[in-house]
Amino acid sequence: MKSLVKFLLNFFPRTLLISISNSIKPILNLVFTGSRFRDPINNKSYSYFFPYGYNIVRSFALSPGTFSLERHRLLWLYLKKETNFFNEESSILHVAPEQCFYSNFKSHFKKYITFDLESPLADIKGDICNLPFNDNQFDYILCNHVLEHVYDDQMAMNEIFRVLRKGGIAILQVPIDYNKEKTLDGRDIDDKKLRNKLFGQYDHLRMYGKDYFKKLNKIGFRSVNVNYLSTLTQEEITKFSIKNAGTIPVCFKD
Repeated sequence: MKSLVKFLLNFFPRTLLISISNSIKPILNLVFTGSRFRDPINNKSYSYFFPYGYNIVRSFALSPGTFSLERHRLLWLYLKKETNFFNEESSILHVAPEQCFYSNFKSHFKKYITFDLESPLADIKGDICNLPFNDNQFDYILCNHVLEHVYDDQMAMNEIFRVLRKGGIAILQVPIDYNKEKTLDGRDIDDKKLRNKLFGQYDHLRMYGKDYFKKLNKIGFRSVNVNYLSTLTQEEITKFSIKNAGTIPVCFKD
C-alpha cells in the first residue's frame, strides 16, 4: 500500500487525483467504517486510515472519509475550539482549497471564496501574487502548503496581508525544518530530482527554516507558531491519528 501511494503521488497530477478521489470517497467511507480512528472533520469513526507521503510514507495518515491528513485534522480542532472561525458570517478566502474542508465550508459559510491557479475546487482561478480582491476584505485566509510552491513567496505574503482585514487571521502552513535557522531557497533549480532531495518534494521551491516567522512579521503580520498538539491528550492524539501534525503558523493582522 505504501509503495502504491508513493507512486500515485509522484507520477500523477494532483488535479487528476482530486477528481478520481471524489468518485471513490463514498465507497471508502462505507467500507472502512469502524471504531479505531476518528475523523473530527466529519465526526465519523473508521477501522483504518491510509498511509501517505511523497518520500517518507506515514502510516495511518489519510482518512477514508474526508481524505484529511494529520495537519488538517489538527487545524480543524484548533479552529473549532480556539477561534470564532465557524461564525457563519465570517468572510473566508481559501487558497488552494483542501478537499477535506471544501464541502463543509461551502455549505456552512455565506461568504466563502476558493482560489487557486488550477484546482478544480477553485471558484476563481488566478495568481496568488496578484489576488483579484479588495484591500481588507476577508476575516480569515487559509493558505496551507502553498507558499513553498510559489516563486515569489514574499509577493504572495504581501497580497495575503493586503486582502486580510485588520483584526483578521491567516493560517499559512508550510514545510519547516526547525533544525535550520534560514530558509533554503532553490526557486531556480530546474532538476526535479534535486528539488525532491533538497526540499522533500519535486514541486517545492524551498524548505523553510525558523526564519519563516521573521519573514511573515516583516510583511506586517504578528505571527505565532502554535503547538496545539501539546494541548491534547495522548488518547486524543491516537484516536485522531495526528501525532505527525506539526505546528500551526497563525498570523494576525493587528
